[in-house]
Amino acid sequence: MSRKLLVLVSGIAFILPGCRKPEPPPVEPDYARPLPEGLLALRKLAPAAYPDFSRGFYSRARLAEAIHHSLDYLAKPSSLKYFPYGDVTHARAVASLERFLDVLNEAKTPPDLDRIIRRDFEVYQSVGYDGHGTVFFTGYYTPIFDGRKHRTDRFRYPLYRCPPDLAKGVEGTILGRKLPGGTYTPYETRREIEQGKLLSGLEIAWLADPFEAYVVTVQGSARIRLEDGSLWELGYAGNNGHEYTAVGYLLVDDGHISRNDLSLQAMIRFFDDHPEQFEQYCWQNDRYVFFQETQGGPYGSIGAPVTEMRTIATDKEVFPRACLAFLQTELPMLFRDEVRIRPHDGFALDQDTGGAIRAAGRCDLYMGVGDAAAALAGRARAEGRLYYIFVKPALMR
Repeated sequence: MSRKLLVLVSGIAFILPGCRKPEPPPVEPDYARPLPEGLLALRKLAPAAYPDFSRGFYSRARLAEAIHHSLDYLAKPSSLKYFPYGDVTHARAVASLERFLDVLNEAKTPPDLDRIIRRDFEVYQSVGYDGHGTVFFTGYYTPIFDGRKHRTDRFRYPLYRCPPDLAKGVEGTILGRKLPGGTYTPYETRREIEQGKLLSGLEIAWLADPFEAYVVTVQGSARIRLEDGSLWELGYAGNNGHEYTAVGYLLVDDGHISRNDLSLQAMIRFFDDHPEQFEQYCWQNDRYVFFQETQGGPYGSIGAPVTEMRTIATDKEVFPRACLAFLQTELPMLFRDEVRIRPHDGFALDQDTGGAIRAAGRCDLYMGVGDAAAALAGRARAEGRLYYIFVKPALMR
């Protein structure tokens, strides 16, 4: 081998070890990962692991109101069947809310609040999707859209009442379409319902835009602004029993919206600019929600009114109903008409559920009614921690 070739080969041998293999693409977190068999979504913490509750002192608007809604629910005999939850009895769930109402009056400063909770309560944390407490938080709201009770040339996109052949279990669980002989078959998907106009005659309201109608079926409630300016309230009545698919993530996967820019507002802009793609994407979400006329709502899945920034939706198969929670995450906040992401530490009541809310790694915060709430809810998506607090058994009344 010549000296020149030896030098060349040596150079190649020197360079090759420095070549780096391409890194594999990041794995998307599975926030809806089911819990292992027999594992509760909450685990009791040692006092040293408690969060700093003082940060929730200044964020208590309408908290007592939401607590009373939970107490009203827990006063119903039907609520007894969901307890005990681990070592939390029904009586302890009630006593925890009653004691916390006292705490709201007793605590005069942020340190007071933290000290009293540490003294009088035990703290439990969601195990999260990963077993390490990571929970993905999103937001939902009640839209206000123009609409009519009867179809017109402009208002031609329907919302439907619950079909009479939709069978539900005693807890509202969707069994499917009831067949002769008492058997059931899966109900039609969103695409089948809309494409085939299968529920003609069951229309409860008509909207002017197909994506607005889609948004209502995702949020589960709406206020329809009628021709005279009055607001007509529609609430959840049931669903077709199919799993929810997030259309926003489909748009991200196909490169139409960046992950950092994903929001309800970005989706509205996309479908405004590309109405021909509405069916291509929205029909991939098989889940469809039905409505009824309501008053005094919107209402959560436990039948209690939901309260702005005080109601959370979780998987009711794994979390205790109506109980007091403490959230640590980041949320969009409105500052002089500008939306900014800020840390959030606050108390809320577990009073609702949702089609996309599954297992211990998901939580949805109700953010209110109308356009301002939409601006926030559409941008809420961040990881965080979810805690529940229960009064110490020795202090129960």
